[in-house]
Amino acid sequence: MSGSVLPEDVLRDAPSYAPRPFELADLELLLSGAYAPLTGFLVRADLAALARTGRLADGTPWPVPVTLELPQELAERLNPADPARRTVVLTDLEGAPIAAIEVHDVWRAGENRFGVGGPVRKMGDGGHGPFQRLRRTPEEVRSLLPPGRVLGVIADRPLHRPQLAQIAHAARTLAAHLLILIPVSGHGPDGLPPEALVRAVFAARDRMPPATIVAVPVSPHGDEMRDALLRSRVAASYGVTHVLSTGDTLSGAGLRVLVPRELAYDNRDGQWRWRDDIPPRNRRLALLPEEIEDLLDRGFPLPEWHTPPAVAKELSRVRPPRRHRGLVVFFTGLSGSGKSTIARNLADSLRETGERTVTLLDGDVVRRELTAGLGFSKADRDRNVRRIGWVAAEVGRHRGMAVACPIAPYEAARASVRRMAVEAGAGFVLVHVATPLEVCERRDRKGLYARARSGQLRGMTGIDDPYEEPLDAELTIDTTTMSVSEAVETVLSYLVENGWVEPKLS
Repeated sequence: MSGSVLPEDVLRDAPSYAPRPFELADLELLLSGAYAPLTGFLVRADLAALARTGRLADGTPWPVPVTLELPQELAERLNPADPARRTVVLTDLEGAPIAAIEVHDVWRAGENRFGVGGPVRKMGDGGHGPFQRLRRTPEEVRSLLPPGRVLGVIADRPLHRPQLAQIAHAARTLAAHLLILIPVSGHGPDGLPPEALVRAVFAARDRMPPATIVAVPVSPHGDEMRDALLRSRVAASYGVTHVLSTGDTLSGAGLRVLVPRELAYDNRDGQWRWRDDIPPRNRRLALLPEEIEDLLDRGFPLPEWHTPPAVAKELSRVRPPRRHRGLVVFFTGLSGSGKSTIARNLADSLRETGERTVTLLDGDVVRRELTAGLGFSKADRDRNVRRIGWVAAEVGRHRGMAVACPIAPYEAARASVRRMAVEAGAGFVLVHVATPLEVCERRDRKGLYARARSGQLRGMTGIDDPYEEPLDAELTIDTTTMSVSEAVETVLSYLVENGWVEPKLS
C-alpha cells in the first residue's frame, strides 16, 4: 500500500466522517508509523490473503486485520474508480480533520455498514488533548533509545509496588533500558481516564529504573488475541526487544515475552519477593483491583506497603470516596409508574441536607431545552434518552448529582447512558419503577393510555410500543402498594448503604 497526495479541490468537496473510537486509534497508529509497513486500512485482497496465509496480498507479514467501516449512506456515494469520488475526510469526535482516506475498495460488512480500504494521508495540525508531548512517533522514540535491549511495559493500569518490583527485577536481569507505553485511547480496564492513568504512572517514576515514557493510542477491539498481537506489533515499532507480560500481552512481532513470577510482600524486611520464598505467616499478597477500588470508594487510604504515596494520591484524586463523587440516579418505568414523583421528592430530600448539588432532569424544562422537536419514533426516543444522559453525565463529571426520570424503554439507550456516566467518572444507579401496566393505566392522569387504547395515540410505551425491562437495575420498586415517602426512603437507604450519601443523624 502506498500513500498519495490528494488535490485540494478533492479534499474540499469530500464528505467527512468520524470513525468509531478504536478505528480512530488505529488511524493514529497508521499515521505515526506504529503500524508500519501499513500506510492505510486493509482492502479485501489483503484480508483474504491474511486469513489464508497470515500475510498481506503482496506477501508482507502482518498479524491481524486493520479495518475501517462507514455507514451505508456514505459508502454508497463513493466510487473507487473515480479519483474525484473516492476520498473521505476522517475527523475526530469533535469534527476536526485528522486524515483523508483514498478509498480503493468498498464492500458490505454488515447491516447498513460497509468496509473500505485504502491509504490514509494526515491532515490538520496534529492531535489535541492532554499530554500531546508524550505522543511521540516510533521513529522519534527509537532515536532516543540507547543501544541494546529494551524492556517494554504496556502500563494500562497504575503501577503499584508489586508491579514496580517486577519491572525493576526484569530490567536488572536483562540489563535493558525501560520503555513504558501508556495506552491513551479511552478508559483503561479499571475505568481510569487516560490523563489520570498518565499522571499515576508518572507518580511512580521515582520507583522505576531510568525509563522512557510514551503515550500510545492503542484501543481494545473486543478481541483479546487481536489486541495482544497489535500491541506487540506497536511495541516492536517503538524499539522494544522484550516485553513484560501484564496478562493481556502475548508474544508476537518477534518480541520475547517475560512472564513475571507472582510476588508477595515480606513483612520481615518490607521487600517484595517470589511468594514461595516467604513463610506464610510473613507473606502478604498483592491487593486485587476490586480491593483497591473498594478502599477508594469508601475513602480509606491505600496501604503504603502496597502503593507508593504519590500514586495513592493520584488515584484518590480521580476516584474520590463515593460520597464526594458525581452520581447519576436514573429512574426508568412506564408512564404513570410513579418515577417522576419519586424523583422529584428524592431531589427535594437531598437538597434539604445541603450535602449534594442536585440537578433534576424532568418535566417541562427538559422538554423545552433538550428534547424540543423530537417525536416518538424509536430513533427520537433514543435521542431523547441520550441527550438527558449526556447532560446527567456532565453533572456527574463535576461531582454533582443528577436525578433523571425518562421512560427510557430501550435497553441499548439505557446502557449508553450508563456508559456515559462511568466514562465521566461518575457513579450510576438505575432504578426500575416496575409498577405493572394495569396499575399505570388505572392512574392515567393525562389520559394517554385511554387515547392509545382507542387508537387516537400511536407509539405509546406498553401498548403498541415495547418496554424492555432492565435486567441490570441496582434497585427495583413497585409503587402499587408503596407510598411516595416509602419509595423515596427505599432509594435513600440504598444510596446511604452504598456510600453515595451520608447517613442522616437521628
